[in-house]
Amino acid sequence: MRLPALARTTPFRLTLIFLSLFATVAAIFLAYIYIATAGEVTRQADREIGREFDSLQAVYARGGITALNQEVIQRSVGDRPFVYLLMDAHAKPVTGTLARTPVDPALKAPAETGFRITDTDPDGAVVHTQGWGRQIRLPSGELLFVGADISEGRAAVIRIVRAIEGAAVLVIPLGLVVGLVVSRNVSRSLAEVNKAVAAVEGGDLHARIPVRGVRDEYDELALRLNGMLDRLERLMGGLRHAGDAIAHDLRSPLTRLRARLEVALMEVEAGHADPRAALVQALEDSDAVLRTFSAVLAITRLEAAGRIVEPKPFDVSELAGGVAELYEVLCEEKGQDFGMELAPGLMIKGDRDFVAQALANLLDNAVKYTPGGGAVMLRARRRGSGEIEITVTDTGPGIPEEDRDRVLERFVRLEQSRSAPGSGLGLSLVAAVATAHGGRLELDEGPGMVDGKGPGLRTALVFPPA
Repeated sequence: MRLPALARTTPFRLTLIFLSLFATVAAIFLAYIYIATAGEVTRQADREIGREFDSLQAVYARGGITALNQEVIQRSVGDRPFVYLLMDAHAKPVTGTLARTPVDPALKAPAETGFRITDTDPDGAVVHTQGWGRQIRLPSGELLFVGADISEGRAAVIRIVRAIEGAAVLVIPLGLVVGLVVSRNVSRSLAEVNKAVAAVEGGDLHARIPVRGVRDEYDELALRLNGMLDRLERLMGGLRHAGDAIAHDLRSPLTRLRARLEVALMEVEAGHADPRAALVQALEDSDAVLRTFSAVLAITRLEAAGRIVEPKPFDVSELAGGVAELYEVLCEEKGQDFGMELAPGLMIKGDRDFVAQALANLLDNAVKYTPGGGAVMLRARRRGSGEIEITVTDTGPGIPEEDRDRVLERFVRLEQSRSAPGSGLGLSLVAAVATAHGGRLELDEGPGMVDGKGPGLRTALVFPPA
């Protein structure tokens, strides 16, 4: 038989386990209470019997067996809460309220035992009660037994134990009810999670888990899952945008490549073109397409990981110096001034190749968009906050302030850069590298207008120190 869904939940099962443990502990606790209190009743009776024995033995010591016999007779007909039995040396009853001793008369040492007392109530009904007694042998050979009724004490103990049992029995159904209520509440909270997950599985990336505002562990889980879904939505949106942008931006170079190959083929067949030049141009166009794909893959990998998987410390000043050597030659060819100010010992922790690619992209943009006669400056220093800063400053046209956030998106190219070769992925890759290293990319205005050129652009890669 299959249990209801609510009874199969983990909170309900935990409630059953808790109740089982509670019942076990309660049973052990009740057993301890019964043994301890019942034992105390017996010990109290034993102390009272001991005092009674001391009194009777004092009478025996003063007047012998005859005085003891008279004392037992007087006490037996009195209202003392004891029962007596005086026996001769052969264990035959002499005086007392019992017909026979509950202890083996052959025992010579003092002995204690529990026994049943048979009596009649005021209505004449036979009543059996529980007693506790002690028997000793007197120096003259006679036996003396003294007992006490402990039924009232035992009854009180039983009433206490039964009261606790009743409370424990009441707690179990109440615990089950509480378990059902808790299970229902937990199931409702998890149902919202499952609903959101199912919606996301169905393709609805806008689905989110409701946050109740009570700041408990479920709200914390909901906030973290919602943050994960936000990131997933951004990544999926970025992938869709990247796919659309790739299809849009690569259509032109692929179309141009095909047209050139087709024209080259016709001219070669007609004997009016150089096949080698056509192949060289086709290779250059193919390299541009491959560079675009490589940049997209690098950005996607960085954004998906969110961080550098195996960061290692390295000197960013040394890295910047090595990258700058390549672009210093390009600046000379374009008639640009190139300068460097690299502070030594600037250690950061991350991926050396990614940082080198990001710095190369910044220098490539600076050299590409700075006209002849302009200047490019590379600096690496430690800020007052302790962060490591690598800046590339140029005297090119710069980027308007309202466009500086937009140019960090994939495949975004401003109007003044449409005629220059590129795919619009350079700054996107730089921003992704900075974020993955726990840093950021900052874009500011350059040195301003100089000899009709400018206002320039200052790009800064800021990293936390190693």
